[in-house]
Amino acid sequence: MAYKPDGHTDVSAYMMVDDAEEMLVFLETTFGAKRLRNIQKANSKGRHAEARIGDSVVMIGEGFGAQPTNIHVYVPDVDAVYATALKAGATSVQAPFQDDDPDKRGGVIGPSGITWWFATQQ
Repeated sequence: MAYKPDGHTDVSAYMMVDDAEEMLVFLETTFGAKRLRNIQKANSKGRHAEARIGDSVVMIGEGFGAQPTNIHVYVPDVDAVYATALKAGATSVQAPFQDDDPDKRGGVIGPSGITWWFATQQ
């Protein structure tokens, strides 16, 4: 028996959010994420959900109170993802720009106060 679900990496980001469905829609809209597991707890209002972004899985917990965090995602086109995130309702933290390293990066604040940093290596 495998010790983890098929296709999962050993380490995954786990976000505590107010509304798991809102986060899943944001991930689908912004990153083209694919929903994986979605487990509603029978004896509580808690929920566990998972989505795949590229080659990574992010986990989402609901029912424990939102806990803002920062998550970094490499994307093929940082400008396009930044614009899509804003259209999906995120608030700008930093418009994409090229600094003195190979990454062009930008950031937004999305649902439940999660800060998303996007980068494309130039």
